[in-house]
Amino acid sequence: MNGVTTFFNPTFLLLIGFFVLIYFLMIRPQNKAKKAHEEMVNGIEVGDEVVSSGGLLGRVTKISDQFFEVNLGDNTKVKIQRASITNVLPKGTINSI
Repeated sequence: MNGVTTFFNPTFLLLIGFFVLIYFLMIRPQNKAKKAHEEMVNGIEVGDEVVSSGGLLGRVTKISDQFFEVNLGDNTKVKIQRASITNVLPKGTINSI
């Protein structure tokens, strides 16, 4: 048997097709979502209103390398990891709630 017929083995082609399918259905969308989240977090500035993954809603008062300091109201400030921010809200959302 020569190498050409081994390369076009249906099992081998099915395996390659499976990996391509997994890439486009699972890996690529996850990478795009991760990149979009990183861009959102890097765009946060002092004064932006954010929601954390735990459901805390507040205004960013200080930014450091790994954490945001968020004012939840009535001088209650917490430090939240950058990765736990899930959403940036339009300005004035906190006052309207």
